[in-house]
Amino acid sequence: MSIEKFVIKPNSKIDISKIKTDDTNGYASKEEAKKDLTKNIKKMISLQDKLYAEDKYSMLLIFQAMDAAGKDGTIKHVMSGLNPQGTQVTSFKQPSAEELNHNYLWRINKALPERGRIGILNRSYYEEVLVVRVHDLIKNEKIPKELISNNIWNQRFKEINDFEKYLFDNGTVILKFFLHVSKEEQKKRFLERIDKKSKNWKFSEADIKERQYWDEYQKCYQEAISATSKKHAPWFIIPADHKWFMRLAVSEIIIETMSKLPINYPSLNNEQLKNLAECKKKLESEK
Repeated sequence: MSIEKFVIKPNSKIDISKIKTDDTNGYASKEEAKKDLTKNIKKMISLQDKLYAEDKYSMLLIFQAMDAAGKDGTIKHVMSGLNPQGTQVTSFKQPSAEELNHNYLWRINKALPERGRIGILNRSYYEEVLVVRVHDLIKNEKIPKELISNNIWNQRFKEINDFEKYLFDNGTVILKFFLHVSKEEQKKRFLERIDKKSKNWKFSEADIKERQYWDEYQKCYQEAISATSKKHAPWFIIPADHKWFMRLAVSEIIIETMSKLPINYPSLNNEQLKNLAECKKKLESEK
């Protein structure tokens, strides 16, 4: 699969309304995609093992989307075979009182992956230019009024770009996924959550309230993605109307990126190999 069609090139202005939500990139069946996803998970397990063993690079995977687009399911299915010791998932919700007493990137720093690990953010600091913007919540963030200008969102785009470049320069590989679901498909999934008892817990009245701001969110996503998709931290807009294809596309992007990293199992020097041989002799000579 070519992943180039999903990446947003740096400094490009996108029109999110013209990007398909139901593309399957030529895949004719769900079964075919599921088989390829299984293969990709096996490849990812091998690559993660090398990433963890070498302990030099880290990976940061960011998932953003409208409600019911499939963030939780994608994280669950795509990352299902990974070693828990080398993986961490953080979900970001409404900031706590403690978090509001710090700058907006403070709580993100605590969730960044260590070297050798894969960190997954279910929502992220991008909420600061999305929900905060849509609902005008900037006034709740205890920022001195004189520091809040009309240019606040462009200022935050710059801060985010600088933050991601800093992470990249220190060995963190960043991939950002916007799971692009249609308003019609979201409605269908909401109704399914209401109709199926096993999915009732997933539904919240707040989801309906947020749906009323659909156009505002689309505009904010469009501007944020256009302003912050960079070579060192690219955005990928993934069609999300078909969950099976969305999961496969995400796995393809992760594998292609990891495959390009200069990672391998650490090699031993002559002295270490000599010690290894001596340890083997001692073990073999035990009665």
